Amino acid sequence: MDTIKTPLYEAHQRLGARFIEFHGYELPLEYTGIIEEHLAVRNQAGLFDLSHMGEIEVQGGDALRLLQRLITNDAERLADRKILYTPLCNPQGGIIDDVIVYRFNRERFLMVVNASNIQKVYEWMQGNSLPGARVLDRSQELGMIAIQGPLSQSVVEGVLGKDIANLSHHALVEEGGMIVSRTGYTGEDGFEVYTPNERCPVLWENFMSAGKPLGLRPAGLGARDTLRLEAGLLLYGNDIDDNTTPLEAGIAWTVKFYKEDFIGKETLLSQKASGVKRRLVGLELLERGIPRTGHPILADSNKIGYVTSGTFSPSLQKPIAMGYVESNYAEVGASALGGPVPLLVEIRGRQLKARIASLPFYKRGG
Repeated sequence: MDTIKTPLYEAHQRLGARFIEFHGYELPLEYTGIIEEHLAVRNQAGLFDLSHMGEIEVQGGDALRLLQRLITNDAERLADRKILYTPLCNPQGGIIDDVIVYRFNRERFLMVVNASNIQKVYEWMQGNSLPGARVLDRSQELGMIAIQGPLSQSVVEGVLGKDIANLSHHALVEEGGMIVSRTGYTGEDGFEVYTPNERCPVLWENFMSAGKPLGLRPAGLGARDTLRLEAGLLLYGNDIDDNTTPLEAGIAWTVKFYKEDFIGKETLLSQKASGVKRRLVGLELLERGIPRTGHPILADSNKIGYVTSGTFSPSLQKPIAMGYVESNYAEVGASALGGPVPLLVEIRGRQLKARIASLPFYKRGG
C-alpha cells in the first residue's frame, strides 16, 4: 500500500530530508542529523511537521457529557480555550490512546490523537456517542506544524504576531482559520499550529524564514523521539497500549476518580485498591550500551521487566530508557526494596548494570 505524503512533503525534499514510513505516512526521520536537530530544539528552536496526527472534533449539546464518559481526566473543570492531557480507556482499564483535548466551549472540543489510532479512536467515539453529540474526523483536512525550543516564542511572534506569541501555556486561540496552542512534546516551550492542508507549505516557509536568524532548524521524528524520552513523555505503542493502565504507566494524576463515571473506572478503582503489580520507571545504564524496546530487565538472574523505549541521550550524554518492572523493584536507586539487588539490562547477550532513575531525565532550565 502506498504511503501518505503530508502537505509539506516537497518542502522536506528540498531540505534534503531522509524519510521513514510511520503508521502509513512518509515522514522525515532527519534532515542534517538527529543529534544536531535535538540540540537545536534544546538550545534554539526546531520546526516539526506533525500532519500525521489525528484531529477529531466533538460538537453539540452532549459534547461535554460524551467527553466526560470517554476520558479519565476532567473536561468539566477545564476552562474554555484551555487544554488537557488524558487517556481514553477500555472497560478493562487499558489505554485506547493518550490524547490532548482542546476545549473551545461546552459544546465544542477538539481531540488530538496518535496517527496509529485515528480510526480506532474515531470508531470508539462513534460507538459510544450520544444523540446530542456529533463526532467529526478532521484528520484529512488539517495539517499541524509545531515550533519547539526556548526561542519558539520569538519565531511565532515573527510570523503570527505578539498577541499569539504571548499565549499562556496549555491554552489555545483560534484566529484566521488557524488554531494555535502552547503545549509541546519535547520538554521545551513550544507551539502547535493547526491549519487547512493547503495553507501548510506557506506557513512552513514563513516559520523557516523568521526562525533562520535565530538558529531554527527543521527536525524529524528521530529528534522528536529522543527529546520526548529525555522529558519522560510516553509514546503510544511502546510505553502504553490497550493492555497497560494509567496507574501502571505513572499517569495516575490523569485519572479523576471523583467523576461520576467514565469507561474503565470500576477496573481502575479495583487496581488502585489492590495495588499495581508493575510500574513504568526510568532507567540509566551504568555501562556503555544502548537499551532498546523489548530488552529484558533482570534482578537476581530473574527477568523482572522489559524496556519500552531507550536511546543515548544527546543532552545528558548517557544511555537512558523507560520500561516496566515488578513494583517492588520500582523505587529510585540501584537497589530493590528489602536489600541491594543490582539491576541489569540484557542487550544482545550482554548484561549491563543499570539503576532506576527519576523521571523526567531532563527538565527545562535544570
